[in-house]
Amino acid sequence: MPRFFARCSAALAVIFGMGLGIASAALPAEVDGQPLPSLAPILEQVTPAVVNVHTRTRVQVRTSPFFDDPFFRRFFDMPAIPRERVQQSLGSGVIVDGEKGLILTNNHVIDGADDIAVTLQDGREYSAELVGADRDTDLAVIRIESGDLHELPLSDSDRLRVGDFVVAVGNPFGLGQTVTSGIVSALGRSGLRGLEYQNFIQTDASINPGNSGGALIDLAGRLVGINTAIFTPSGGNVGIGFAIPASTALHVMGQLVEFGEVRRGSLGVAVQDMTGDLREALGVSDRQGAVITQVREGSALEQAGLRPGDVITRIDRRPVSNAQDLRNIEGLLAVGATVEVTYLRNGEAATATVTIAEDLDARISGRRLDERLDGVVLVRIPDRSLAQGALIEEVRRGSAAWDVGLRAGDVIVAVNRHGVRTLGELRGRFPVATDRELSLEIRRRGVAYLVLL
Repeated sequence: MPRFFARCSAALAVIFGMGLGIASAALPAEVDGQPLPSLAPILEQVTPAVVNVHTRTRVQVRTSPFFDDPFFRRFFDMPAIPRERVQQSLGSGVIVDGEKGLILTNNHVIDGADDIAVTLQDGREYSAELVGADRDTDLAVIRIESGDLHELPLSDSDRLRVGDFVVAVGNPFGLGQTVTSGIVSALGRSGLRGLEYQNFIQTDASINPGNSGGALIDLAGRLVGINTAIFTPSGGNVGIGFAIPASTALHVMGQLVEFGEVRRGSLGVAVQDMTGDLREALGVSDRQGAVITQVREGSALEQAGLRPGDVITRIDRRPVSNAQDLRNIEGLLAVGATVEVTYLRNGEAATATVTIAEDLDARISGRRLDERLDGVVLVRIPDRSLAQGALIEEVRRGSAAWDVGLRAGDVIVAVNRHGVRTLGELRGRFPVATDRELSLEIRRRGVAYLVLL
């Protein structure tokens, strides 16, 4: 038996010795006079522009759910003495303008955060301020004050093809900067829940939690996308990741920097996908297109003569295959732009040239009505609903509106005791003198409340 252990020990010594020898050996710089391919030179230029974004959100914890309702507290004159729990999250970002300190990231990375901090590749850490965010595309812009910043400007993602090699750079799981590679698996992907505008780049480059907001680059080191999400039935990476195209990010970022929000134009139509039954009923042979189901009065396409039953097939040379395609294109149309819309009617093709207008009676930020409503987003109540008023879609944490108790899902039915049946009527009640109290009557789950700002 001792002899057996001695032989095993000797064998293990040889194996480990071989292993150490292999581990310590370096790959040659070239083979047969030809240098080995490497991404290192490109990454040396790219990685300094990819940052770690970490946030803190203070969540109030109370012993009773009634304490979460500011109206309940005010009615019973109950002081707010909350306990706080601090939630932390990690993500990534890309410096896209070094001179101005602008960083592009995902909205879900910073959404609701009380504090945002950025750590650069060289270890420098800065507090960041929110410039603007857009939930519909899951993009946000933050700013830091610093000199000597590397930047990675957005490139033309429209040149990407399925099969192109790409590299993802980010900070997964808080491990620090990590690089993974793969190819473009598909283009124009949609179907992710929670986002209005979807035109994703699909890639098999590993994207994991913490990669959100990081860079997707091509082999020339150009920023072609912002990593956003993964498809994961098991919670781990299965080789299906999604990135927002740089062309979309460039448009959204410009709006956020200029206005602090995205101001979108509208064609003024509701559409649905083409089906076999609809093709037969409408007398068209095309299998693709967006079928108009409703045309809003006074909209750009209503003035151009389009009507329900027409099938939109193209907008400014961009094909429209389905309803999602039309929404994606519409979401990137600049207010005031002139576009050519190609459509089918009774199987015959026709075109209309229209000027894109902003439909403020469909969606508007509260700040454009009154500074006291900063942080609130108001939208039209869906036509199929029997409710009247203006629907609050979003309320930013920490805003004056949040502090007095306004929440997403509330419906404003009166302003300063004047009833409003639509968002358009609510707009007509502004401006309100700033030295005058702003009184809002809202409905929440069938109960009426009065909010004073």
